[in-house]
Amino acid sequence: MPASPSTARAINDRLALRLLQQEGPLTAGRLKQLTGLSRPTVADLVERLTASGLIEVAGESGEQRRGPNAKLYGIVADRAHLAALDVRTEGVAVLVSDLLGRVLAEGSAPIGDDAGTGPAVERAVGLVERAAKEAGAARLHTVGIGAPGLIDPANGELRDSTGLPEWHRRLVAALQQTFPEARIGVENETNLAALAEQRDGAARDRDTFVLLWLGLGIGAAVVLDGTLRRGVSGGAGEIGFLPVPGTSGLPSATDCDGGFHSVAGAAAVVALAAEHGVTAPPDEPERHAAALVREAVRRSGTVPAAARFLDALADRVALGTAAVVSVLDPGCVVLAGEVGRAGADALATRVQHRLSRMSPLATEVRPTTLGGGAVLRGALLTARDRAQDTLFAPPER
Repeated sequence: MPASPSTARAINDRLALRLLQQEGPLTAGRLKQLTGLSRPTVADLVERLTASGLIEVAGESGEQRRGPNAKLYGIVADRAHLAALDVRTEGVAVLVSDLLGRVLAEGSAPIGDDAGTGPAVERAVGLVERAAKEAGAARLHTVGIGAPGLIDPANGELRDSTGLPEWHRRLVAALQQTFPEARIGVENETNLAALAEQRDGAARDRDTFVLLWLGLGIGAAVVLDGTLRRGVSGGAGEIGFLPVPGTSGLPSATDCDGGFHSVAGAAAVVALAAEHGVTAPPDEPERHAAALVREAVRRSGTVPAAARFLDALADRVALGTAAVVSVLDPGCVVLAGEVGRAGADALATRVQHRLSRMSPLATEVRPTTLGGGAVLRGALLTARDRAQDTLFAPPER
């Protein structure tokens, strides 16, 4: 059955808007070439999208031709402002962008363990308010939040988890009260890092891969056939609970001690470095672990103990990775998080070598290319996609 005229117009409009998002400002002639639509149809959609405030004249083409140069049309970037948050146990980072994802303002604030729930929420919300004001955003259209823990697939809310501060769960409601018109979504931080690596980072050429997060805690994100898989309860990738050799016990439903977390989490990395005599200035566990790994990478070519430490760490990381590979056969694993970033190619190469001996399934191991900004980048990408889905949708009749 052929599409109705209104449906066809909506499809053409979405196509043109996506092209303008990907390519930047285009002339009507170039839109005609890229879409394959007729000149009258393109003229009609340009007029319609301009009238709706979604596109505007962004300049003129540089082509030499008789008469005035053709007008360049581009998306109205300030039609909507977006915010992305990376919420950690020790603080929060935020950025505000326009509809095209161009960052207009950013900031961060530490939140100590001694801060009460109310003051912690106020500090985080205040940070977002200041960033929005600096960006010139009178209001926020969409907010994307990355946080540790499980997201309930039924309602999209952050579930109550042992070990995570209460202010994390209170933050969404407080932001919604402060920005009542905003559409706010929460996603697990590891999942957001994977989406960012898939779109802009180490997994750009992969439809199927696993991102392994090595930091204060351990987690994984699973992307199969281009789609992020969250699992029935939102817990796909909770491999910190994975039973592995070398621990003193087994994990429980409420505590991942005894699981993969116990051999590859930040505290375990710090202890392993001490066993091998690798030192770095002490800091918070996650940052200290990353500093130790980075120092070992720097000295591994000249100091045998540093190389042995990296070998031992790779042995541990390969344990959990091999279990994931044996079940999913992803073909590619990206090492992310603070420790994965610090280990870079030196750690990734070692893990891949061990996997090749442990599993018959060919698996490429790559380090993150987005580093510490992966979660924020993923939160921004999801916020932008949600905003564009809303703004680019055909009007209801």
